Amino acid sequence: MVKYDSPHKVVLHPYVTEKAMMEMEEENKLEFICDLKATKHQIADAVEELFDVDVEKVNTRIDGNGKRAVVKFTEEHSAEEIGMRIGVF
Repeated sequence: MVKYDSPHKVVLHPYVTEKAMMEMEEENKLEFICDLKATKHQIADAVEELFDVDVEKVNTRIDGNGKRAVVKFTEEHSAEEIGMRIGVF
């Protein structure tokens, strides 16, 4: 397992598509492109540290864009509010 010295090296940037926007509104989720070697636990920790939120669940998949992580937030945190803070809109 790779050790990261910064959460910015785990979570590289948000991934915005029409589907990701729908998930944000309906399911309280955001998508991110992450380092290929990052684990789900490392991704959850990085997102929690970067945005001062609680993560409920992380699902990952690897495609042509790299490793994509779909992060579901707990009820007390809004994916839309987080998306606005990081400039998704």
